[in-house]
Amino acid sequence: MVVAESPKKNNNCLTKGTNKVQVLYVQFEFDTRKSNSNKMKAREFDKRFDASEDISKYLDMTKARRPEHEQKGVNVDFPLWMIRLLDKEARRLGVPRQSIIKVWVAERLEEAS
Repeated sequence: MVVAESPKKNNNCLTKGTNKVQVLYVQFEFDTRKSNSNKMKAREFDKRFDASEDISKYLDMTKARRPEHEQKGVNVDFPLWMIRLLDKEARRLGVPRQSIIKVWVAERLEEAS
């Protein structure tokens, strides 16, 4: 089984007056064991992908995941005034409060690194 990875950098964007734009990278497991007729080497897979061929029949989508994007819940207590302002901004942008918090924290962490 060969794992094909995309770049690890993820650019999240939430801007005024536009839709939320998010670049997604997905990691697939390339299963060469499905049947002998579909068996191929990673180089052949890369060639077909580069030639814009449909390679989806060679991917096991049940195991697709986004590298370094596994979720873990975290509870954070915010003052009521912050919740009100977050909700106001979420309504203005038409997105859930959690999305704003995630994007703002991600932007701040990128600035710090």
